[in-house]
Amino acid sequence: MLQETSSCSCPACESGATHFFMTVAERHYYRCPDCMATFLAPDQRPLPSTEKAEYDQHRNDVDDPGYRRFLGKLADELIPRLEPGARGLDFGCGPGPALIAMLNESGFRTLGYDPFYVPDQERLSDTYDFITCTEVVEHLHDPAGTFQLLDQCLKPGGWLGVMTCFQTDDERFANWHYRRDPTHVVFYRQETMRVLAGRLGWECTIPRKDVALFRKAGRAV
Repeated sequence: MLQETSSCSCPACESGATHFFMTVAERHYYRCPDCMATFLAPDQRPLPSTEKAEYDQHRNDVDDPGYRRFLGKLADELIPRLEPGARGLDFGCGPGPALIAMLNESGFRTLGYDPFYVPDQERLSDTYDFITCTEVVEHLHDPAGTFQLLDQCLKPGGWLGVMTCFQTDDERFANWHYRRDPTHVVFYRQETMRVLAGRLGWECTIPRKDVALFRKAGRAV
């Protein structure tokens, strides 16, 4: 039986001060008081095969106007901040890379990386003027490590744009549609984003609901 006093490190900020938060349908969630992330017990995270089967059901059509409007929540905030000709990476692009198409159409040469659909490790050895990460961070089993990787992939002065549904209401958590996705294992608040930025020396801006923009220190070259 789960002990409510048991604890595990926060996958977002690596704090060891986490505590049991809630059990829903036999899934156990923890809360980090340092960054306010909520996360699924590590031993209940889905296997890669389970994740892939779930992702294969997604229908993200590159030409779907509704999907493009959805992605525009991030693109509309990021694009005005980019220098002409900036080169980017869409991290976790999935099988329907609509955001890549939108950025390319706007004059920003953008590549994709995805561990399931575009597993090109060489792209993670390069550096970019900007990186996008839409509806991805909630799936990460090691977000702290992934954010450090993205920092290495960003040039000085580069931008990281993240879109995820912020967790704001504990009373609605159990029935929240975002929690019910079996591949969603970490849930962030605005405060979580600011803590992650502080750990890496980034600037953090929350320009609109569910969107965080980070800028790496240094001058763009």
